[in-house]
Formats: sequence, C-alpha cells, structure tokens
Amino acid sequence: MDAVVFDLDGVLVDSEQTWDEVRRTVVAEHGGTWTAEATRAMQGMSTPEWARYLVEELGARLSPDRIAEVVIDGMAHRYADGPPVLPGAPEAVRAVGQQYPVAIASSSPPVLITAFLTATGLTGLVQVAVSSEQVPAGKPAPDVYLEAARRLDADAARCAAVEDTTNGLKAALAAGMTVYAVPNPHFPPDPAVLARAHRVLGTVADLPAELGA
Repeated sequence: MDAVVFDLDGVLVDSEQTWDEVRRTVVAEHGGTWTAEATRAMQGMSTPEWARYLVEELGARLSPDRIAEVVIDGMAHRYADGPPVLPGAPEAVRAVGQQYPVAIASSSPPVLITAFLTATGLTGLVQVAVSSEQVPAGKPAPDVYLEAARRLDADAARCAAVEDTTNGLKAALAAGMTVYAVPNPHFPPDPAVLARAHRVLGTVADLPAELGA
C-alpha cells in the first residue's frame, strides 16, 4: 500500500449533523423547502454543487454564491471553539502516518479542513489535503480521491480510503482504492454499497490495528 486517504466529515469530525442543521436553517430562512432526500443527496457534493442544489432544488431565494457564503459562515461559527473532532481520530491519523503518507480528501471547503488540521496539530503530518471545491466534481465522482493520490505521487489502486457515507464510499470505490468503511450512525450508508468495502470498522480508532500501524 502506498498511502492512506481519509475523508473528513463523519470520519474525523462529527459534523454531518451540523452541516445538515446549518443548511436546513438557511434554506428555511430564505424561503426554501427541505425534502426527505436532500440530506443524503448533498453528502459528498462540492460547495458549488450543494449551493446550486439549495437554490435550484430546494428553492432558497439566494444566489448559489451567496448561499454558499452564508452556510460556510454558519459552519465556521459552529467551529469557533474548535471542530467537533471524533474520539480517537487524531490519534488514528498519527498512528497511520507513522507508516504511510496520509492525505485528506473532503467535501468540506478548505477553510474548514484547515481548521481541523490546526486544531489537532496534524498540519505537518497530513501531506495533502484536497477539497472537492478544487476538482471538477464532488463525490460520488472519484475526482477528489484521484487528485489526492496524484498529489501524493501514489497509484490510487495502491491507496486505502476511509469513508462513512454512501456517496463517499462510491467515490473511493470508483477511484479504485481499497476502502475501509466507518458507517455514519446518523446517516447509515446504503447496505449494497457498504458491502463493497474491504473492511467495515466500528470507529476510525480501529483503523491502525487493521493496517498494522
């Protein structure tokens, strides 16, 4: 194996519910209507993609650029006292990083990825951090994982990916990576997609032992 690529939201940071709450509030405040499928549809989307979804599919009366600013500002406010880091997550990244190059491939905007790295002291260890804003398409497209592998100068087929949601798992699988699933308890992944993972873990803290790190 050449490298390990971590998702952020739901794997290292307990933020999927926060994203959902902030988006729901912004949509309601600006005349839109939330739908039953909205939460899962947006998991893994890049910022431009989910911003358009909030406007075009849910009817929020803001421009996509403006609604992206409002939502990200709301998330940054929630992160003001530090991101909601999952128990054992920084330790897992450090343990794995002792043996393999590590990267983050996330749908979060760069400002929130940086907030996590700074708060956990992982900036020097995580060699590459890619936001789906920086690639043509968000998850379930494989772009963010392929870009992370490229920046690591690694073969994607020789990388492991750590994911929690249906769209994230699809993205890592499409990139040809060996996928370790940490199912999100709030938004469980599609069982058929989860079944394609190499291993299913209870928490990210279980990963180092799986990798022999």
